[in-house]
Formats: sequence, C-alpha cells, structure tokens
Amino acid sequence: MTEAKRAPSGLPDDARMTIWEHLAELRTRIIRAFLALAIGSFVGWFLYPYVVSFLVRPYESIQPDATLYATSFLEPFSIRIQTSVYLGVALAMPVILWQIWRFVTPGLYPNERRAAIPFMASALFLFVLGATIAYLTLPAALSFLIDVAGADIEVIPTVDSYLKLNLFMMLAFGIGMEFPVLLVALQLIGILEPSQLSKWRRYAIVVIAVIAAVITPSGDPISMMALAVPMYIFYEISILLGRLFARRRRKAEAAAAG
Repeated sequence: MTEAKRAPSGLPDDARMTIWEHLAELRTRIIRAFLALAIGSFVGWFLYPYVVSFLVRPYESIQPDATLYATSFLEPFSIRIQTSVYLGVALAMPVILWQIWRFVTPGLYPNERRAAIPFMASALFLFVLGATIAYLTLPAALSFLIDVAGADIEVIPTVDSYLKLNLFMMLAFGIGMEFPVLLVALQLIGILEPSQLSKWRRYAIVVIAVIAAVITPSGDPISMMALAVPMYIFYEISILLGRLFARRRRKAEAAAAG
C-alpha cells in the first residue's frame, strides 16, 4: 500500500481496520514477541555463567570475602532457568518494542511513522539506563539492607535470593524507565493530550513515587529515589515531545484538508 492511497481523514487505509482485524493484528504481534522471548531465553542459558559473574560484583564490592550459598541441589538449576528468562526479556526487548510500535503505527501519519527509529532507540536507551542505574545503586541498597538487620544479625544470602534481587532490580528499573515512552505513544494515538499531562503534574509525582516504591524489590529509599527522580524528569520530557508531535499533527491535518 502506498502513502498516496489515503483515508478521508488523511490517515492510511490500514488505520480503518475493523475491531476483529485489530485483534488479529494484536495476536500476531503477541506471538512474535513471545517467540523472541523464547529465543532470547535460549541464548540466555548459555550466557548464564558470564552474567552471574557480572551480577555478583556489586555484592563483592561491599563483602569481598562473602560467599553465596545454594540450599538444595535443585536450586542452581531453577536459578539458571529463571535467569535465562530474565535475559530473554532483555534480549527480546528490541523485538517486543518493535511489535508494539508496528501495532500502533496504522493510526499514525507518515511523518509520525518515520519516528520509528527514534522511538526504538529511545526505548532501548531508557531500558538500558534504568538497568544501569539499578546495578550502580545496588551496593548502596545492599549496605542499607544489611545495616538495617543490626549488628546482632549476620546476613547470609543464598544465590537464589541475591540473583533474584539483582535481576528484579534491573528489570524493574528498565521497565520503569519505559514510562515516558508509553506516555509519548499514548499522546501519538490521541488517548492523552500534553495539556492533560501538564494538569496532572501533582498527581504524577505521587503516582511515580508509588510506582517506584512498588516495583523496587529492595524497598530501600536510595533505590526508590534513584528510580523516581529520572521517571519524573522524563515525564516532563514526554510532555514536551507530545506538544511537538501535536503541532506536527495539526500541520498534517491542515495540509490534508487543503
């Protein structure tokens, strides 16, 4: 289909799909995302030893002589499977984001469709940024949690509890940092308006704080602040981007009407 074949509204013909066609399209996108997750998890199985060595470093930075323990023979196997799935999510993220974008694009103008590459790049950047923030703040979070236990309690973490905390932190921060990308996408398809987000600033601060508290596995204030502050900054950036896209949309509508 060429861009010359337009709907009366100025949108491409594929933007006028029926509800059943949208559901079929959604099913296809979900299946492709799950296939990417499966392939990523398979690759993650072989990357497991290198990833574990990397993830243990934050703990070693505060406890150089500490050792992680397994409490059963089956625990290492289950940990490897779980870690492989987490790695699969990270490796499949470009494909997952691409499927989301392709599901959204039928309702967009051609100039908005050209934002695919910036959209993908920014989403990947924010996911990696969130995971990096989690990794860098983990030593401080671990120190806080160990100090809270008190001098009379010795913390002896198992490899399962430590890796879950580490991976959950990185995934939670990575997914949390996708929040502004979601807001921009909702503005692009017309569900939200920049003016609405501007009015909701006070509520946004509360919601972001709650989200940061809920999705931060460690629950320590250092990690929560490390996630909440960037999320709010990107909330403001999403408003600016929404205004930019709204201005371009109005120009496109005016050109189509003329």
